[in-house]
Amino acid sequence: MPIIHIYGAGLAGCEAAWQAAQMGVSVRLYEMKPHKYSPAHHTPGMAELVCSNSLRSDSVTNAVGLLKEEMTRCGSLIMQAARATRVPAGSALAVDRTAFSAYITEKIRSHPLIEVVEEERVSVDDGVITVIATGPLTSDAMAAYIRDELGCSGLHFFDAAAPIVDAAGINMDVAYYASRYNKGDADYINCPMTREQYEAFYTALIGAEEATLKDFDREQQKDLTVFEGCMPVEVMARRGHDTLLYGPLKPVGLVDPRVGEEAYAVVQLRKENSEGTMFNLVGFQTHLTFPEQRRVFRMIPGLENAEFLRYGVMHRNTYLNSPGLLDRTYAMIDRPNIYFAGQMTGVEGYVESAGSGLIAGRNAARAALGQEREVFPRETMLGAMAAYVSEGSLEGAGRFVPMNANFGIIPTLGYRVKGGKMAKYEKYAERALAALDGMLHPTVQHEE
Repeated sequence: MPIIHIYGAGLAGCEAAWQAAQMGVSVRLYEMKPHKYSPAHHTPGMAELVCSNSLRSDSVTNAVGLLKEEMTRCGSLIMQAARATRVPAGSALAVDRTAFSAYITEKIRSHPLIEVVEEERVSVDDGVITVIATGPLTSDAMAAYIRDELGCSGLHFFDAAAPIVDAAGINMDVAYYASRYNKGDADYINCPMTREQYEAFYTALIGAEEATLKDFDREQQKDLTVFEGCMPVEVMARRGHDTLLYGPLKPVGLVDPRVGEEAYAVVQLRKENSEGTMFNLVGFQTHLTFPEQRRVFRMIPGLENAEFLRYGVMHRNTYLNSPGLLDRTYAMIDRPNIYFAGQMTGVEGYVESAGSGLIAGRNAARAALGQEREVFPRETMLGAMAAYVSEGSLEGAGRFVPMNANFGIIPTLGYRVKGGKMAKYEKYAERALAALDGMLHPTVQHEE
């Protein structure tokens, strides 16, 4: 029976392993945990979520929602796990991170064609089709092999995670449950601020002490970039007095039912687990020291006595300069038996990472079976992301940076759509899903 190797049991590696095994290919899945952990990982389970527990929008008129639907139609394990372990989050798909990891770990370990090997890999075996999904915090030894032996140039940026607080410590005499514009159930806790409270909070935030980057030497720090999607809240605040009011503290659409109007600013908290005992501060990724997080974030009305179950952290992420290095199946152009998957390819986000693993796993399996590789249509979100990773932006200009799923990387419709942006996105979704179904279930032509 043909076999492939997969390095890394994160979201991308687990999805790749599942896809390949479901196609009848034996998989040897290598994972260095629990013998060794990256700076951001702390539990032995697979598919550990180290930042937010939200997989973002669940609507196909949103780019990541369309991506979820495409992956679901492809038999995605990650989507199966997310549906099984979801927690209330309005129109978003959020999960209980512990249950999510446990679900995936059990499915992977119990699959008859997947062998899990708890071992760090630092090179690729000659002649073995391999998917490298070691993540944005790839070990130094493996990163050196990728750079020096495989000739892959790497770039770096900083990624940040938001704090989590104990629900019992939230003052519900001040805070209230609601969802923006009443979309979905009232699953978010909202902490309203007056102008005066915002001014005090803003002043404290921009002057707060940041943690020292002890893990990275000075040479590495020179070229590090903060990815916009995970911008630390204090960095965002320093961009301007009102920046937060148009970002994570935007009050629009959040009416306090006790006063019947919007506050000057609102901090939202989202459930971390199905029991609703833990909440994270939405958009509050941070690199402040732990004492400063406690001091400044307790200035938020309703969080005066909050107990922090996890403080925000910041860590280095590494990704490849993928255009010209990888093709649209996530295989190396010069070494087509080696595939990459996950954030290190230049996709950004949990779902996007799993999506790249889906494509890489399917194609690694097809290669092992001697079948023609599968290129997803550009009209699909899966295909558009693969094309972006392989070729860069549609214009082909500018520095290659990590990219979330978005409709800007999909080819235009070529005609005008009445009804506004949502109507146009519905057409994008219809076209994408039709193209995907055509690829997955091609019409069989019979000779007359």
